[in-house]
Amino acid sequence: MSQTEVVTVRLTPEIKAKLNALALSTKRSKSWLAAEAIALYVEQQSWQIQMIEEAVTLADSPQAEWIEGDDVEAWLSSWGMEDEKPAPCS
Repeated sequence: MSQTEVVTVRLTPEIKAKLNALALSTKRSKSWLAAEAIALYVEQQSWQIQMIEEAVTLADSPQAEWIEGDDVEAWLSSWGMEDEKPAPCS
């Protein structure tokens, strides 16, 4: 069995009631459901932070290409029109 640690969490009465109902309907313990939810949240947030850090690194690098927001907006506004503009370049 893998090693685990106990964490105390404060829940609103509404969330606690929903957790109880979910535990009953899924035949899982409240602890198991909470651990799964926390694990999923931590994975998603870790991925998002990693992607943001990679984007900032790229933005700060010499390889970064910047296009003015007004140019992008004008291009997007022309989509689907007869005189659709070409994508702006840096």
